[in-house]
Amino acid sequence: MTLAEQKQQRAGKQNVALNTFISIIVNVVLIIFSLSCIYPLVWMFYSSLKLKRQFNADIIGLPKSPTFENYAKVLLNKDYHLGNSMWNSFRITLISLFFIVFFGFIVGYILSRVKFKLNRPLYLIFLMGLLIPIHSLLVPIYVVFNSVGLSNKWYTLIIPYVAFGLPISVFLTEGFIKGIPTALEEAAAIDGSSFVHTMFTIILPLTKPILVTIAIIQTFSCWNEFSFALVLCSKNVVLQTVPLAMTNFKGQFSSDYPKIMAGMLITMLPILILYFAFSKKIIEGMVSGAVKG
Repeated sequence: MTLAEQKQQRAGKQNVALNTFISIIVNVVLIIFSLSCIYPLVWMFYSSLKLKRQFNADIIGLPKSPTFENYAKVLLNKDYHLGNSMWNSFRITLISLFFIVFFGFIVGYILSRVKFKLNRPLYLIFLMGLLIPIHSLLVPIYVVFNSVGLSNKWYTLIIPYVAFGLPISVFLTEGFIKGIPTALEEAAAIDGSSFVHTMFTIILPLTKPILVTIAIIQTFSCWNEFSFALVLCSKNVVLQTVPLAMTNFKGQFSSDYPKIMAGMLITMLPILILYFAFSKKIIEGMVSGAVKG
């Protein structure tokens, strides 16, 4: 073996060692970040198994005598309205989700395929919906809803949730559909398929990845939304959603944090199940949307 070959071999081994070292460092950093995200949930769970005096005595430590008493009190105490608030959040989220996905798909398809004078202006109007801070419209929306009698109704929150969920739905759907070849629709038209039939039987199944992604993102948004629920539905306790119900756990002078954590875990459970069940779909939808757009 020549000297040059020996040097090349040593350089190759050094590169392999360096790449291995960098890979180990990157993995360690990612593991630390992952643990920093998981630990708060673990801490909330074992803290919810403590009584109030045990939690105040040792906030970080593990419970010496774990008990599910807090969960029973949270679920059975009618003052917290947790069961009713979860039903309200579920109903509002489900209806809002349907309108956001349904109209988002229709508008996104029309803007991507149908050419007319107001095509770009309408697209820009929806795009501007992503740029307007939601909380800057709380006061105007409160005034309008009160003046027309729409506040403190079971369907009150559906209106702003759909209005603020449509821009991102239209934006993602329009970009995704642009990547679908128009040859599919042309072939369907030759076979006698109508515009509506083509849209719902041919294009809709192809947009399933991005629509699932939109649905999951908007589910998190509607379920956790607090500001509009506080402003528009705070007068009627029966209409409280999950974020508003969580404020019932706070006392005037002190708070029972183990009960708060038990309530938070109960209300988080449906969303956590949804996320872990469809996390692969979220990634597929995002990647597919990025490639198609």
